Amino acid sequence: MESLYFLVPVALIFIVIAVKILFWAINSGQYDNLDAEAHRILFDEPAKKKSASHTESINSTKTSQDKNSSL
Repeated sequence: MESLYFLVPVALIFIVIAVKILFWAINSGQYDNLDAEAHRILFDEPAKKKSASHTESINSTKTSQDKNSSL
């Protein structure tokens, strides 16, 4: 019975902290747009245009790797 005098106030403190964190999350916009993240994970982003120099550097890297693997 004596332990309840300690555990009940500790539990109440944890509940108050949890409720404060919940209201902080709601007020800071954490729950504003729940659908965007669900859609973002399912669909790919549009492909970005790569510059010609980037494509050339990738091709030259692949060519040098092919030469090294044939040795």
